[in-house]
Amino acid sequence: MSNVTAIPASRGQFSKTLRLVLWLLILLLVATLAFFAWQSFYPVQAAGQWSYRVIHGDVPKAAALVVMDGGGLMVSQELRDGRGSIVRIAGDGQRESVVSGLSKPDGMISARGGWVFSQEEGAAAVNFLLQGKVTELFHGSNVQGLWNEGDHLYAIEDRHANGRLFRYTWSDQSLVVLRDGLDEAESIIRCTDSRMLYTEKDKGVVRHLSEDGSDPIVFANLNQPTFLMCDQRGLWISEDSTHRARLLLIGNDGVQRTILSFLKAPQSIVASGRGTYLLAEGGRNRVLELTPPSDQAR
Repeated sequence: MSNVTAIPASRGQFSKTLRLVLWLLILLLVATLAFFAWQSFYPVQAAGQWSYRVIHGDVPKAAALVVMDGGGLMVSQELRDGRGSIVRIAGDGQRESVVSGLSKPDGMISARGGWVFSQEEGAAAVNFLLQGKVTELFHGSNVQGLWNEGDHLYAIEDRHANGRLFRYTWSDQSLVVLRDGLDEAESIIRCTDSRMLYTEKDKGVVRHLSEDGSDPIVFANLNQPTFLMCDQRGLWISEDSTHRARLLLIGNDGVQRTILSFLKAPQSIVASGRGTYLLAEGGRNRVLELTPPSDQAR
C-alpha cells in the first residue's frame, strides 16, 4: 500500500498562483530599475542644429556660474552641511577653492567688483566676496536666486509657501521685503524688455514682478522651473528635475522651444562671452557648453 499523500488540487493551484505573483513582482522590479537607469544614463539630446559638450567634469553639484574676465569661471558646488564651496576654474582648467565651508551655495552673481553668493540651507547669510574677503550683507532663509542692478541687490528664498523676495540697497545697507508667501521661488532676473521675472518652482510658473503687486503669471505649465536668463534670443529656463529635465527657450515670438532634453537637475545658464552658453548640470556634476547653430552664432 502506497504512503504517498496526494496534494489537494486547491493547494497546488495556490502554489502556482503564488509563484506567478512572485515572478511578476520580480519582473516589475527589474522593469522599474531599468526605467530609472534609462532616465539616469540616457544621454542629453540637443534640438536641431544645437550641440553641446562637457567643458568641465567632476564638479560636485554644480549650481551657479559666473564667467570671469579672461575666460575663467566661478562655480558654486551645492553640497550640504558645510561641505559646499565656490571654485574658480581658470581658462586652462586649473581649479582653486575660493570659499569653503558653505551649505548649499546656490545663487551667485557679480557685483561691485566682486561676487555675491547665497546659501540655500537654513538661515544663512547672503555674502559679498571681494578680493578674498567675505562680508555678510543680510540674512535670509534658504536664499537662492540673486540679481544685482545699480544700487539694488535682489534676493529670493526657495521656501515652500513662505518664501520672500528681498531688495537690499548698497548705499545704506537697508533691506526691504517686497513679497512674501512665495512657493519655492528660485530665480529672479531683469529681462531685456525691462520686466523683472521670477519663478515659483512648485507651481510651475514664471511671474512678472509688477508695480501694483499683482505679479501676473507670464508662463505656466512648466516642470519645476528654476534658473532664468534673458538675452537677445529670449528667456531661458532650466528645469530642476532629477529626470528628463529640459533647457527651454521662450523666444521673442512667445514660442517655447526645448533646446536640451534628458538633463539631470540643470541649474544656472550663462552666456560664455564667445557666442556659446554654459549650463551647470548639477545632477551629473558637470558644466556643459551649448553651441547654437552656426548661422545664429552671433
